[in-house]
Amino acid sequence: MRGTFCLVLHSHLPWVAHHGRWPVGEEWLSQAWAQAYLPLADVLRRLAAEGRRDLLTLGVTPVLAAQLDDPHCLSAVHTWLATWQLRAHEAAGRLPELAAYEHRRAAAALAEFEAHWRHGGSPVFRSLEGAVELLGGPATHPFGPLLDPRVREFALGAGLSDARWRTGAPPAGIWAPECGHAPGMEQEYAAAGVTHFLVDGPALHGDTAFARPVGDGVHCLGRDLEVTYRVWSPRKGYPGHRSYRDFHTYDHASGLKPARVTGPDVPPHEKAPYSPARAAAQVERDAADFVEVVGARLDALRETHGRPALTVAAFDTELFGHWWHEGPAWLEAVLRALPAAGVRVTTLRGALADPGLVGEPVELPPSSWGSGKDWRVWAGEAVTDLVEQGARVQEALLTAVGKGRSFARDPLLDALAEQALLALSSDWAFMVTTGSTVDYARGRAHRHAERVFDLARLLDEGRREEAGALVGGWERAPFGHVDARRLRV
Repeated sequence: MRGTFCLVLHSHLPWVAHHGRWPVGEEWLSQAWAQAYLPLADVLRRLAAEGRRDLLTLGVTPVLAAQLDDPHCLSAVHTWLATWQLRAHEAAGRLPELAAYEHRRAAAALAEFEAHWRHGGSPVFRSLEGAVELLGGPATHPFGPLLDPRVREFALGAGLSDARWRTGAPPAGIWAPECGHAPGMEQEYAAAGVTHFLVDGPALHGDTAFARPVGDGVHCLGRDLEVTYRVWSPRKGYPGHRSYRDFHTYDHASGLKPARVTGPDVPPHEKAPYSPARAAAQVERDAADFVEVVGARLDALRETHGRPALTVAAFDTELFGHWWHEGPAWLEAVLRALPAAGVRVTTLRGALADPGLVGEPVELPPSSWGSGKDWRVWAGEAVTDLVEQGARVQEALLTAVGKGRSFARDPLLDALAEQALLALSSDWAFMVTTGSTVDYARGRAHRHAERVFDLARLLDEGRREEAGALVGGWERAPFGHVDARRLRV
């Protein structure tokens, strides 16, 4: 055996309240569901049916898991899949080849959804036990290092409880949001029953060949950027090849994507038509290239360390199918080809079960997987107002819960905690720092924060009836495990 390869996928989208038909409404969830989660589950199910086990490690953040199980979201995406097919039909007169291709894709997605997803995502993930290791994480995807330790403990506990309820077992591993780490967080993980978590490679100074103990019974595993960046990096990667479907070019009348990348500097109206056959040929080449890269990396690590080593590649799940249209096909080709090349494929859990893949203890520095590998994306100059607002949200939450705690569960304090955790989501700072949908992100962060301040004030003044009316007018995240009594104050 040349060594061990672990693929880790992180599934996360911010909680969205509305869904709509192109071009109206927030389509993030529907698009990712249709183009990434459905085909990924199909690939994993078929490989598992062949007897393959420990294919990859999959993180599903609680806020997304809740949406994938929510009846409203299930109904909305089912409708979206049907309208996707209708949009293909509407485009047939102008773009006949594309329309036929999209008709087939929509029909396959509808069949997959109706056969396996009608009762939510949790049954799908449970059915993949043995082929997939599921990771947990804090509720609503907050950037942990910026949280008060009490709020951080509460968010992680709520997320792990939610995962246990949905999948039947508490996850032993987590993908901390944005791979954010501050010294001491490993002790909190140990207290919560977490045995392993992912960090970015620079947190280990690039020494990612082995899992590393970081606390009592807790290990970290580092993302190998030399391998990961072959697929996707801030500047390059397979999805940018000229033959692949262009993510950013739309036929705006239908919302369909008719073009291939063609070239990095080619304007949208000059891009060549997408060719599925041409893209499929490129998938084969890129899968073969990746298998060669992984094998060479493991050979080099084995020579350096004198024993078989580990390489971990980690990505957002949405890369596979949503952002990179051909991603699921590439993934299947890679998972089939690696064992034949002498590479053991397993999960993070499977790697930790091998004593030979555990190295020496390490002390982790403050880190993340963002730009600079530090905290600048979530605590930099562009988002100082959001950081200050987050501190006030936490103070309001801790104060309100401390004053109002009782033995009985209080739905108003639960609602306050829910909105606080949503206000603290890392997504808002990320969008602002990167310049992506800045107004939307600021609006969402401010809206949740103002709800916290308004509700906390009413509760402090004893105006519970008005507080109940206020909460009744909100669209609510479908969480059942944000129990404010668990917040240590």
